[in-house]
Amino acid sequence: MSAQQPGQRPTLEGNDVGSSSVVRPQSLQYRSSTVSPLVPPKDNRFSRMSTYSDSKYPLSSSAASWGPNTAGAFLLAHGPYDPALDNHGRDDDDRFHDPDPPGYRDKLSAANARGMCNVIVIIIILLGMFALFIGYPVTQFVINDSVRTLISNNQQVNATGQAPILATLPKMIDPDTPDDVRTRTGLFSGDEYELVFSDEFNQDYRTFAPGDDPFWEAVDIWYGATRDLEWYDPDAVTTQDGYLRIKLEIVPDVTSNHEMRYKSGMLQSWNKLCFTEGYIEAKIQLPGKPTSSGYWPGFWIMGNLGRPGYGATTDGTWPYSYDTCDIGTLPNQTNAQNGPPATKNLPDPYGRDSTNRDLSWLPGQKLSACTCPGEDHPGPMVNGKFRGRGAPEIDVFEAQRCKRRGDNARGCVSQSAQFAPFTSLYNHVYDEPAFTIHTPERTEANYFRGSATQQSVSCIVNVSDTTYHESDGMGSAFGDFGVFGFEWQANEDPTQAYVAWVADGARSHTITAATVGPDAETAIGQRLIPSEPMSIILNLGVSDGFQSVLEETMTFPAEFLIDYVRVYQKKGAGDAAMSCDPPDYPTSQYINDHIRAYTNANDSFWKTSGFDFPRNEQLVGTC
Repeated sequence: MSAQQPGQRPTLEGNDVGSSSVVRPQSLQYRSSTVSPLVPPKDNRFSRMSTYSDSKYPLSSSAASWGPNTAGAFLLAHGPYDPALDNHGRDDDDRFHDPDPPGYRDKLSAANARGMCNVIVIIIILLGMFALFIGYPVTQFVINDSVRTLISNNQQVNATGQAPILATLPKMIDPDTPDDVRTRTGLFSGDEYELVFSDEFNQDYRTFAPGDDPFWEAVDIWYGATRDLEWYDPDAVTTQDGYLRIKLEIVPDVTSNHEMRYKSGMLQSWNKLCFTEGYIEAKIQLPGKPTSSGYWPGFWIMGNLGRPGYGATTDGTWPYSYDTCDIGTLPNQTNAQNGPPATKNLPDPYGRDSTNRDLSWLPGQKLSACTCPGEDHPGPMVNGKFRGRGAPEIDVFEAQRCKRRGDNARGCVSQSAQFAPFTSLYNHVYDEPAFTIHTPERTEANYFRGSATQQSVSCIVNVSDTTYHESDGMGSAFGDFGVFGFEWQANEDPTQAYVAWVADGARSHTITAATVGPDAETAIGQRLIPSEPMSIILNLGVSDGFQSVLEETMTFPAEFLIDYVRVYQKKGAGDAAMSCDPPDYPTSQYINDHIRAYTNANDSFWKTSGFDFPRNEQLVGTC
C-alpha cells in the first residue's frame, strides 16, 4: 500500500474502487492506522445502502463522484452474516410505535382469552341463525299442522287462516249480499240454514272464459245431447248493471259461428264450486215475452262426475242415482234372458218408434254397486263393494211457453228431478206425502214422465208475466224479477230425503225418495235423492226438441238476466258439504285419471275417449 498524503481519500487494499465487484473487506485502513470491521447493518430496507446501481440510493461506482466532503469518512462494507446479531427486522426505536404492550407477542397462544371469546361469539351467532331459519319454521310447522290441514283446501285464506279484505279477491260469500238474507228457515223441516255461497254479479264486465273466474266458467261447445241449435260461446256471458247477462243472438255469417244460426252462453261451476244438500236460489228475469216460443233458459245442478256438454262423461253416469246391484245397472235394463216384459213394447204415449218402444236405451250404470273389485271406479268401497255412483240432475227450472194450453198458452217453468233406472211406464208415486203440490192454483204434475233416456218427476208451474223482460202487448206488467230455487236433503230414510221447489218466490211442490221407490215390474230397487256433490249450471238454449222455435214470437238479441245466485246449508254442515271432492263421494282423482273425457267435448261416448266400462258382476256372472 502506498503512503497516503494529507487530504487524500482512504484506499482499499487489493481492490480497485472503480471495479463493479463486491467489496470483500479485510480491514478498513487509513494512512496511519487500521480500523476493526464494522457490525453488519440491521436488515432494514430503510437503513440499507448498496453500491449497486439498481438501489433506490446507489453509491456511484466512481469514488470521485462521492463529493468533496468525504475526507476522513469511511466506506461501509458487507461482512459475514452473524445470526446472533440479527434482531429479526426490529429496530431499537420500534417500541415507540408498537401498539401492543411489552411482552404481548411472547404470550400469544391458541388458547388465549381473546381468541376464545371470538370463538364463543361465532358459535352463538351460528346457533341463532340455525334457530331462526331452521328451528323456528320446523317448530311452527309441528304446532300449527292441525290448523293448516283444516284450511288447506280453502282458497280464500292463507296458511295462517287470515282472510284478507281485498276488493279483487273472490270470496265464497259476496260482500254485497245483504246481512238480513244470510240466514233462513228450512222449507221442509224448519231447520236453520246459513249462507255458504253467493254471487251478486255487481262488478261490471266480468268474463268467464276458462281460467277467468274461480267459481264459474262459460263453455265453448255445441250442446249435442239435446240437439241444440245454438253454439255456446264464452263471449255471450258477462255482467253489467248488477246482473249476470246471458245473451242469445242470431249470427248473420254462420261460418264465424261453427255453422250455427244462434249464439248463446252456458255458465257452469263444474269442478270449481259444488255443494251437497242445502237450498239454492236465484233471482232471475226471463227473456222475451210470456207468449214467446223458442227460448230455453235453464237453472239446474248436476253431479260432478258428469260435465254438462261433455258426452263421454255423462255416458253411463247420467241420470243415475242408484246404489243397488241388480238388473237396473245393465244396458237397457235387460239381461241375457232379455229382461222383464215391462222393459219392451211400451204403449203410447210412453213408447216411441225412434227407440223401438223400449223402456231404456241407457248403456247401463257405469259406476254401479255391481262393479267388480279392482275395476275402474272412483269409490269408495262400502262393506266390500263399490258404492253406486252417477251424475244425477235436479232442475230449479226450465222455462217455456206452456205448449199443452193451446193458443192462449203463456209462460211456465218445469221443475224436475231426473232418475235412472226406470220404472214400468215411468210411473212414480203421486200421493202425499211422497208427492205434494203446495200451490195447485198454478202448479200441476207434468204429463211428461220420461223417455228411453230418463225418468222425470216434475211439475209445471205458471210464471208471472212480470218475470219476463218484455210486455205481451196487452198491457201486462213486465221487466221484474222472480225468485226460483229448491231445498234438497239426502237421507237413507226415503221419507226424510226430499226436494222442495220454489217458483216466483212461493213453494210449488215437494217430492221424497218414496216417490221413486222399488218397482217389481222392472225388478229394480230404490232410486235415491242424490248425495253426490253437484255443480251449478245457468244457460240459455234453443232446441226444437224442447219446444217449437217460432222466431216471429222472439226478439233478438235476447237476454237471460240473473240478479244473484245464493246457496244455503244447515248450520254445522261442514266443509265437505261445499266440496267437489268430499271423502264419501270423491271425484277429483277419477276426473284426473280420465282427463281427456272431461276436456274434449267432441267425444260423445266413454269408449271414444279411450276407456272401457268396468266389469259388472250382473253381466259376467261373477267377479
